[in-house]
Amino acid sequence: MASPILALILSFLIPGLGQFYTGQFLKAIGLFVLAVISTLLMALLIGIPLYLVIWIYGMYDAYHAAKL
Repeated sequence: MASPILALILSFLIPGLGQFYTGQFLKAIGLFVLAVISTLLMALLIGIPLYLVIWIYGMYDAYHAAKL
């Protein structure tokens, strides 16, 4: 059984890492790719709120997936 706190911490460090830890490999890759794209868009300022949404959703999702 996966630890919800560890999944949350991993997603805090790198978006998608908590999903990878809980076995959601496709979701992990998707979140990571979206985080990279939003990081590239930060030069246009649109990437900052997009990255925050992806980052917060990743932490929330990893925590709840580990609780199941």
